[in-house]
Parts: sequence; C-alpha cells; structure tokens
Amino acid sequence: METQVVDKKDEGFAGTSDELLQLVSFNIGSEEFGVDILKVQEINRMAEITKVPQAPHYVEGVINLRGKVIPIVDLRKRFGLEIKEYDKNTRIVVVDIEGNVMGMVVDSVSEVLRLPTNTIEPPPEIVTGINSEYIKGVAKLEDRLLIFLDLSKVIDINEMAGVM
Repeated sequence: METQVVDKKDEGFAGTSDELLQLVSFNIGSEEFGVDILKVQEINRMAEITKVPQAPHYVEGVINLRGKVIPIVDLRKRFGLEIKEYDKNTRIVVVDIEGNVMGMVVDSVSEVLRLPTNTIEPPPEIVTGINSEYIKGVAKLEDRLLIFLDLSKVIDINEMAGVM
C-alpha cells in the first residue's frame, strides 16, 4: 500500500486548533521571529567566521561545523537593520533550506513554541521594517506577536551559490 504525504505548507494556515506547528523563536533587535523547527538542525554559540570574498553583503562568511563548511548569514544585515556587535547571547541557528545547510546569526534564541496553526495569520499587506516577502505569517501569542519567516525567501539559494 502506497503512503501519500501531504505537504502542509501549501495548504496555508487555515486549520483546526488541533493542528500544531512547532517553531524555534529568536530575537533580532526588539522583534521576535520564528522558523519551523523541522528546518532547524542545531543552535550554536558564535564561532570564528572566515570571510568569503565577493559574497553577498549579508553573508558573514563560513564556519567549519564538525568538518563541514557552512555559510553564515547575518539576519540583521539581510533585513537592513542596524549592525550590532556579537555578545554572549548571539547565536548561530543552523538550518536546512532545500537541502542546503547554512547558519543564521541572531541576537538571541528564546524558546521552542507549539502553536495551533489557526493562531498564525497571513502577513498584513503593508509591513514596516523587514521586507514582507520574507514573512510567512504572523503568530498571535498571549502578550506579543511573532513573525513567522519563510526561510526559502530570506536566504536565496541562487544568490548564495558562490558561497556554498
């Protein structure tokens, strides 16, 4: 008997409150963002980053992660936010985007959240701050909003080709 896999991401977020989405939440400046936990491989403290010539402006360089060289993207630079020095809370979130492993520098990692899919709304038409094309949705939490990022749009694999 053949098993059929249903890809939830193509169905949008309209679902029952029984359907849960797990997100890793992190901060960049005063904003809280989330990415699907299934895309996250690990979260690491800052490591020494080797610069790569001719890389896109938001690519910090590459690191050696247990023998594998992976590119590192600074999300502050990617979103056009003010540059901040790395500190003890700065983390590299290692993600898999369409089979490509890379790291994202974030100010701090908060928690793993389990949210009902019906608490996530499509992004508003007019979004200030980061480019709205990067946003998959906005999650309404009890006392705050969380921006759910679309990693395949945040990190353009074609643009990164020379670094990977």
